[in-house]
Amino acid sequence: EFEQMELEFFVEPGTDDKWHKEWVGNRIKWWVKQGIPEKKLKTFEVPKEDLAHYSKSTIDLMYKFPHGLEELEGIANRTDFDLGSHSKNQEELGISAKINVNNSSNAKLAIQDINTKKWSVPYVIEPSAGVDRGVLAILNEAYKVEKLDDGKERVVLAFAPHLAPIKAAIIPLKKNKQELVSTAIKLKNKLQTIQVGRVVVENTGNIGKSYRKHDEIGTPLCVTIDFDTLEKEMVTIRDRDTMQQQKMRIDEVTDFFTKYFQ
Repeated sequence: EFEQMELEFFVEPGTDDKWHKEWVGNRIKWWVKQGIPEKKLKTFEVPKEDLAHYSKSTIDLMYKFPHGLEELEGIANRTDFDLGSHSKNQEELGISAKINVNNSSNAKLAIQDINTKKWSVPYVIEPSAGVDRGVLAILNEAYKVEKLDDGKERVVLAFAPHLAPIKAAIIPLKKNKQELVSTAIKLKNKLQTIQVGRVVVENTGNIGKSYRKHDEIGTPLCVTIDFDTLEKEMVTIRDRDTMQQQKMRIDEVTDFFTKYFQ
């Protein structure tokens, strides 16, 4: 049983082709925001003979997996089949789809034009995406093995920031230095209250291994608490993707963090 993400979008009959095209564009943009390059997405118009009986048109979004092209999502124009099937007074509504007679419905699932007083059943545009294969596609794009200048490699899950399971790791430079650890915990608690996602204290005492660990699990930001923090209230923020580091005052971190995840 595949898990599906589905959305039913109701449109006025006659505008359905325009809305169908618009939703195909919307869904492509959505996948790109999740980290799928547009060049790896293809649209496929399902042939008339393969359409479900209620579908006027279906466009499949195909993704180029390492093992080949597979469907990520289907966007269907389901006409007035859905609402027409569940409405009472079906014979009065001019339903175009082939539907079964429904004598048990208590609801008239139609809209009335205030000028002509004519009733019509909205058409449904339905984007329907597979959750498992969507996650697999995102993981496939995010996973990277990068060669470093020193000849070593690092594994990175370059998730879009909003998808990263952990948003930031606060790393005390020394594991057993209480002032560093307590400052890290305070900053972690402060960033957690912004509610963009999980923030952790990585109290291992090994800064290099901590960076590598958080590269692998896709954490976008690492914040190092060191002796400059205690003496000058300065911290070091490291970006996962560029590995660039910047210094900033600890009281500026909250604002930086908030803007980063907007």
